[in-house]
Amino acid sequence: MRQRVCFLLTSLIMLFFFLLPEDTLATQPESSYWYPDQLLEWSPETDPHAKYNRSTVPLAERDVLFSVNKTQQTDAKLVALSALNPNTSGVPSQGDNEFFANTFSYWQYVDLMVYWAGSAGEGIITPPSADVIDASHRNGVPILGNVFFPPHVYGGQEEWVEKMLAQREDGSFPAADKLLEVADYYGFDGWFINQETEGGTPETAVKMQEFLIYLQKNKPEEMHIMWYDSMISSGEIRWQNYLNANNKMFLQEGDTKVADSMFLNFWWWNSSQKSSQDKALELGRNPYDLYSGIDVEGDGPNTYVNWANLFPEGNSAYTSLGIYRPDWAFKAADNMQEFYAKEQEFWVGQLGNPTKTEYNPDSWKGMAHYFTETTPINEKPFVTHFNTGSGQFFAVGGAVKSDQSWNNRSLQDVLPTWRWIRESDGEAMSVDFDWEEAYFGGSSLKVYGELSPENATHIKLYKMNLEVDKDTEILITYKASTKKPNMKVGISFEGEEDKFEFFDLRKKSHNDWVTERIKLKKFDGETIASLSLFFDSDAVILDYQLNVGELKVTSKNQENIVPAPPKNVDVSTTFTEGLYADIALSWEGGGDIRHYEVYRYLENGDKALLGATPNNVLFVPDLRRDGNETSTGIEVVAVSKNFTRSAGITEVYEWPAFPKPKADFTVSRTFAAPGDEIQFFNQSSEATEEVEWFFEGATPSTSMELTPTVVYEEEGTYSARLFARNSEGEDTILKENFITISEDAGDVRNLSLHQEATASGQCAPNEGPSYAVDGKVSDNSKWCAIGLNHWLMVDLGDVYQLSQFVIKHAEAGGEPAAFNTKAFTIETSVDGEVWKDTVSVTNNISGVSEHSIPLTKARYVRLTVHQPTQGGDQAARIYEFETYGF
Repeated sequence: MRQRVCFLLTSLIMLFFFLLPEDTLATQPESSYWYPDQLLEWSPETDPHAKYNRSTVPLAERDVLFSVNKTQQTDAKLVALSALNPNTSGVPSQGDNEFFANTFSYWQYVDLMVYWAGSAGEGIITPPSADVIDASHRNGVPILGNVFFPPHVYGGQEEWVEKMLAQREDGSFPAADKLLEVADYYGFDGWFINQETEGGTPETAVKMQEFLIYLQKNKPEEMHIMWYDSMISSGEIRWQNYLNANNKMFLQEGDTKVADSMFLNFWWWNSSQKSSQDKALELGRNPYDLYSGIDVEGDGPNTYVNWANLFPEGNSAYTSLGIYRPDWAFKAADNMQEFYAKEQEFWVGQLGNPTKTEYNPDSWKGMAHYFTETTPINEKPFVTHFNTGSGQFFAVGGAVKSDQSWNNRSLQDVLPTWRWIRESDGEAMSVDFDWEEAYFGGSSLKVYGELSPENATHIKLYKMNLEVDKDTEILITYKASTKKPNMKVGISFEGEEDKFEFFDLRKKSHNDWVTERIKLKKFDGETIASLSLFFDSDAVILDYQLNVGELKVTSKNQENIVPAPPKNVDVSTTFTEGLYADIALSWEGGGDIRHYEVYRYLENGDKALLGATPNNVLFVPDLRRDGNETSTGIEVVAVSKNFTRSAGITEVYEWPAFPKPKADFTVSRTFAAPGDEIQFFNQSSEATEEVEWFFEGATPSTSMELTPTVVYEEEGTYSARLFARNSEGEDTILKENFITISEDAGDVRNLSLHQEATASGQCAPNEGPSYAVDGKVSDNSKWCAIGLNHWLMVDLGDVYQLSQFVIKHAEAGGEPAAFNTKAFTIETSVDGEVWKDTVSVTNNISGVSEHSIPLTKARYVRLTVHQPTQGGDQAARIYEFETYGF
């Protein structure tokens, strides 16, 4: 957005609910990201990832209805530009196996979401990942993809702008047509256009305006195009911060709408946005099509904002509000509890109560102070499990069906509208999400604390707009620490939102999940406006806790409808080492389906959940063979919006013959002094059941341990052998003259330090090869080169005996683990002409990698990077390349 924040950070993602096509792929499948020439070549027919990147959740309608504090308004809107995934490349479409993920949950305050992503090293055109679209749509929030032309300092290229603006002879724009095709196929709601690449001319500005007008004329009416206040009418990049004569051409040209909205840059705090409002009215546009930006990426609720310049006291807001990087809450947190606490402060204020945002005039009041909560709950059935979209396990019907951590925002429920309105004459009970208990998914609602007659507590949860008929029912599933639940369910009706009807719950749970049913027949014809829980007790309960696992507002007939099972389930498998299977699943389905659940049958007859998705395709990677099973049954179940389940449809695949082991090992060091300890590491294939070591000249000389430690007392060169065995056979590996024991071992040092280094390329003048041998891993001291197969060569100055290499990758320098070099080789040479392959690595994930080798004579060493990062980013980042020897 501004130069200091344009480049998006990434982090390593190991996939759980991710995708692979049925045909071969060289890299891990992921959500889309393109440069302009790649976008122009894209089609869903030729992109094997495309069907996994589609959202199947329609955009819900939502209502404002009523406010809970006097400062909330509905004229001004709110757009959030949020990095909902921490990287552009390597993003799984259907979630992954990390519990701690950005499961953003304050959709009720957001009118429009922009999927903030894109970088020069990965791709500059990024549609939202499918799970994010699903979550956004379930909450009634349109979501936009991002087209980001970076500044030169961050790798921006003028030809990218030129390619996007290229026209056919008939005046049409091929790139614009592709943007519309992508949004339609993937199922999201438009594009955010951010042009910050310098070098434009007035002709560039006119061409960009024509591009935007073309999008307007050819897009569906409901699709949204937002322009960022960066380029002006001269083609220069010059942020205006207000709507004025320099940037108005990108919003409106006479009677022609150019963009649906504009995000105004951040530096408007010293004067009001009244001038922007006036200019919008002069152009015949709604001032609330303008979004005055605030940059909260660095400080979150500690960000200074002169709110009066946007929300003048006693008057309507001048424009709408744009928030850049509210994902601050996730970036600034170390765990899920801290993340949700920071989000609550940001969106609701320091008291965490949307009815009490003004308690301190100087505090951050939260968005709840200015914006009225919306609700998408306007039809039955409404079902929530208070499932945040991630968990440390996955429960179905209160039983744990997978003990693997996960996140999948496609499965996130509509979470409570108010977090939290707690009313009590005493000290109110506490309420929060609980990731230790779940009825479905990975979380539930927890109410806890000391409960007494003095602190009876009313917790208002959901705003809704649900008509009641004679068959309407509320079902609530809960688990209590006490015999009696001490809980009532409350509802209020339209027109009397503060007047509640309460229903006692009487079932004893004995700390097990129980379900109670409340019939609303006598309220036939009313409209439910809100739903709440009330807690009280005749006696003091010191450590009261109750978890709500499911809450439904439904109809009796909906409870009895069982969805049709899926049809034509297809299972395609690719095997690895005879122990793992990558499984591509597809099926046909339809009707009132919320999602599908996919299970595997274990050898003992139990079922384990593999994944869930609202789509009709799912990829399950690296499914481990259960013991020596010869076949595996895969079951697909349809789940309705009322959470009734169909019969399962099962398909079976056959495993290949159980594999023999393959022996391999590494060592802590190959060069040591007499009496030094050396540790050996078994690297044999996973099918290995037993190992046996033989160490020439060492004590001990044999071992059955996986990682034995040995000592050599005499100088010399020694060999080592490893046998790997299982029920199918054995394999052995002998490494001759592998260990050298010498008194000279004390002279080993880093021979690369401050030596002459050359490279095939570099990203910037301050990222040349010398920075990889300067002994620093701070101050961004690194060698960087963009592209595959870049090399870094070091002249050690003389011929030495080399014993080890140490490479400090991106993570060692403070960058995300996703930027660690994945595949590389190291070669050695005596003369710089004839090279010897010495180290080959294909799947590194470490921030610091160590590579011990048998003593090798060399003066020159060369590192070649074959896969620069864990994902699609093409920039190699080497903070130090160390060569040890004597």
